[in-house]
Amino acid sequence: MAKHSSSQNKRPGPFEVLLDYEQRSLAHEAGRPEMVEAPGHWRGVGFRLGKRRLVSSFDEVVEILPLPPVTPVPGAQNWMMGVANVRGSLLPVVDLKMFLEGERTVVHEGQRVLVVRQAGGNVAVTIDELFGQRTFNDSHRADSAGDIEGRYGHFIGQAYQLADQTWGVFSMSLLTRTPEFRQATA
Repeated sequence: MAKHSSSQNKRPGPFEVLLDYEQRSLAHEAGRPEMVEAPGHWRGVGFRLGKRRLVSSFDEVVEILPLPPVTPVPGAQNWMMGVANVRGSLLPVVDLKMFLEGERTVVHEGQRVLVVRQAGGNVAVTIDELFGQRTFNDSHRADSAGDIEGRYGHFIGQAYQLADQTWGVFSMSLLTRTPEFRQATA
């Protein structure tokens, strides 16, 4: 009867598995997704607000979260939903559609908020629908001056046309610097 060597039946340990993953990862050739940083390409977070498809720069959106429980703040503007505790930090939560259009966002299961940088701390803004990452190149640029109405005109400086959809580039940094937005008390 032949003895079986224990090394023949031995499975690789966790360290060996991780080492194999690392070696294969380092050997992997970068593909198309990494090319979005090429000149002429722009990408951001796509979302819908009312009837508009908008996109904001990844530099302006800190994270995307489900709508946390919100505590109303007495004496606040009607577009200020309240504050929410997110991992121990209080974030103001703003109904962006109410701020821009005067129409309340219909809150639903799966509602998302964009956490946006602003001086003095982040703020969460509600959106109607999240589309995720969108990538555009210079050939997608569109003339946006003709179709921007109302308050949106102050925050949309350019647009992209892609597959019969116009995506306005919405500046969250302009929004957070607007005196009216910064003054949430009624």
